[in-house]
Amino acid sequence: MRKAPTRGGDDGSSRSEGDAHADHPEGSAHGDNRRSGSDAHADRPEADALRKAPAHGEDASTRLSKADAHPDRPEPDALRKAPAHGDHDGSGRPPEGDAHPDRAYAAGPHAGSAAGKTDAHSRPATHGTGDRHLAHSADGKGPAPQRPEPRGGLLMGRPFGVPVYVAPSWFLVAALITWVFGGQLERVLPELGAARYLVSLFFAVAFYASVLVHELAHTVAALRFKLPVRRIQLQFFGGVSEIEKEAETPGREFVLAFVGPLLSLVLAGVFFAAMQTVEPGTVPGVLLAGLMISNLIVAAFNLLPGLPLDGGRMLRAVVWKITGKPMAGTVAAAWVGRALAVSVLIGLPLLTQSGALGTDAVDNVGMDTVLDALLAAILAAIIWTGAGNSLRMARLREHLPELRARALTRRAVPVETHTPLSEALRRANAAGARALVVVDAHGNPVSLVREAAIVGVPEHRRPWVAVSGLAQDLTDGMRVSAELSGEELLDALRATPATEYLVVEETGEIYGVLSAADVERAFVKAMARPS
Repeated sequence: MRKAPTRGGDDGSSRSEGDAHADHPEGSAHGDNRRSGSDAHADRPEADALRKAPAHGEDASTRLSKADAHPDRPEPDALRKAPAHGDHDGSGRPPEGDAHPDRAYAAGPHAGSAAGKTDAHSRPATHGTGDRHLAHSADGKGPAPQRPEPRGGLLMGRPFGVPVYVAPSWFLVAALITWVFGGQLERVLPELGAARYLVSLFFAVAFYASVLVHELAHTVAALRFKLPVRRIQLQFFGGVSEIEKEAETPGREFVLAFVGPLLSLVLAGVFFAAMQTVEPGTVPGVLLAGLMISNLIVAAFNLLPGLPLDGGRMLRAVVWKITGKPMAGTVAAAWVGRALAVSVLIGLPLLTQSGALGTDAVDNVGMDTVLDALLAAILAAIIWTGAGNSLRMARLREHLPELRARALTRRAVPVETHTPLSEALRRANAAGARALVVVDAHGNPVSLVREAAIVGVPEHRRPWVAVSGLAQDLTDGMRVSAELSGEELLDALRATPATEYLVVEETGEIYGVLSAADVERAFVKAMARPS
């Protein structure tokens, strides 16, 4: 069988243990200093037990299957102790939704960071992450199906190609707005009677239409900067525009944050101009006045200089510009956001009780005071959580470059289609490898043996089971470059969910096998390290 090309510039004079088996030509298919093949890396020490080729069959089979099939379990054998290429030693599994630094812009009367989102822009717009993650098959039976995109509620349309959803929580808030605004209409327009609630419902819908315009401003700006927008969602206390990439410059970050409040101010101006054409004290006059005031509140609230609000994003951009460090801007804006959360929690009930916001001063504790305190607590919690999430996502972006395909790749042994599983595992143990690549008669890779599939084969049957029956055919998406790292690596793995990937050099030479589980553990390990 023709030897597969090697990685690097070795002359091939150094042979590994696997090359010593002349009666098994596949064992020597990959030499030199590559991850694939049975080569022993000079820069990677190996345990003595790994360097001893076990007797045919059972011990070697047990090692590879039991150790590698469950990478998150304690390492019971020498094979598991063989380090992956580089310094990766793995750790835990990333929480769902944190595998990618998505961003979200939210807007609403009291919106902060969206639930489950991080790094938020609020208008109350929040800027946060979506919930994309690395998917892989849990049972080892081939690639996991692509997880359906979370719909987020009722699809309302696709302006600019971006889906807009109305979350179920919106209906709850719309009902609350209808009830509250209806009570105010009873005092202003008592002649409406029960019809005031229809007018209030119209106001709730019109207000959220204003919120949608606010979100579309962020979306259009993001698309202008070639930043993909995943979706817009109208939800509890506002809306969210989920932007999947970070702005490349502080100037673009500032513009991306500012356009939301700017559009809310423009809408407030439009409603004020429209008020001049109608009689005050009428239904149109009251509706226009309410929409003008609500958009002014949205704009003013979002301009407060603390994450996750739009003003916090603007502050972050300014500090980023001054220091040249995005992380410094995030830290400053996040801590200002936390201070803002405490101020809202304490100050809002005091202001409403004192009458400073235009209401009558209250000397005793009544239902209105309790509702004000509850609203303040909700707003404070949203802002505090959004600020913390922004810090966490900044740390993620800071550590993402540490995820390198070359460092996380496992060494692999090439075996031909009809090679018995026990023999393939023996060669892997002899070479200190932790993956099997099925090659054709010319040494070209055709499939990858699944770790979990090995576990399902009893030891006494492994000499009679060919590796081809446990392998997953290679597709173009399962071939990843050894040069990939960070966000590019995560995007490549998400595009084609699988348990293992073939890592190749730029020249097409085999480098080794990358396990999605290894990437996930490295992801969490990086996130656990302090910035």
